[in-house]
Amino acid sequence: MKFSGIQKTSLIDFPDRIATVLFTPGCNLRCPFCHNWRIVVEPKPPFLREGTVLKILENRRKFVDAVVITGGEPTMHKEIPKFLKKLKEKGFTVKLDTNGFYPQVLEACLPYLDYVALDLKTSLEKYALLGSKDIAGLLKTIEILKTDKVEYEFRTTVVPGFVDAEDIIRIGELAKGAKTFAFQQFIPENALNKAFRKQRPYPPETIEEFAKTMERYAEKVILRI
Repeated sequence: MKFSGIQKTSLIDFPDRIATVLFTPGCNLRCPFCHNWRIVVEPKPPFLREGTVLKILENRRKFVDAVVITGGEPTMHKEIPKFLKKLKEKGFTVKLDTNGFYPQVLEACLPYLDYVALDLKTSLEKYALLGSKDIAGLLKTIEILKTDKVEYEFRTTVVPGFVDAEDIIRIGELAKGAKTFAFQQFIPENALNKAFRKQRPYPPETIEEFAKTMERYAEKVILRI
């Protein structure tokens, strides 16, 4: 495994835990509102190698007991299950962030995961605007998480134009029966598409209305706004 970056301490990326966050390079999608686009579009060295990362984690055991793997898209990397196994063998609690397009890799990861966050970026009809016309993998991932024992959340960043009131209903149908659904505020600064850097985020009261709609579909709805 190689990584494009590391955030040694995070209080927000793993629910109720202090974590180190690892960023994998590359992604199959091209979301115009992506804020990690530099490691997605043209990931460049120097990369952090697996051995270096494991040493850093060992040295920070006094400060963190959890690791978050995010991206980019981590499950693009077929070697990730082996890396996750090493983390679990070392006693870390592990969370994976994913867009859901590589369900077979995700299934191989599940024995070593404590938490999964699946991004439902928009309604299925709009995924083509993100660079993917084939959403079969995403649909399979949704069902895997609904039926597996691993703790998980579905989450949506509320980007105006990609997540509107009608999209919430369609996303809700995808998430129906989910234990936890989280809404995250859109942050326009540093978006991949410069036009989105000028896009005004939804006010909190609009997102609260979205949450009321989602309560029809998920057991618990969380706001991160």
